[in-house]
Amino acid sequence: MRDVDDKIIYALNALPTESFKGQVNSESTCRDLYSKLQKSHQSRQDNIRSCITISANNLKQLRERREAQPDDVDTDSQFKAEQRKLRVLQAELNVEDIIKERTYKTFNERCRSYFHAGQ
Repeated sequence: MRDVDDKIIYALNALPTESFKGQVNSESTCRDLYSKLQKSHQSRQDNIRSCITISANNLKQLRERREAQPDDVDTDSQFKAEQRKLRVLQAELNVEDIIKERTYKTFNERCRSYFHAGQ
């Protein structure tokens, strides 16, 4: 799902240099790339949040089972595993913020003279 971010440099390198500006519509290229970035980032964020919700619900159920059966080793193990999974998913949102920031910084460095977000 991070394909657009991973290939941002390649996509931006396809933009023309100053001497070839008139031969390619750089504004359109930047606008399309910006749209792809936004859709990709929103989709990933939505998916991660969905997984967080599912994991939090699972954790709630496991906590209730754990409280009802405090000596059940299997439930305790599942509870701890679900806690770890939830922490990883929450950390993944932070990773997404870092990736998004890096990607938009790179995008703005190359597209600022052709396209401004919100146009």
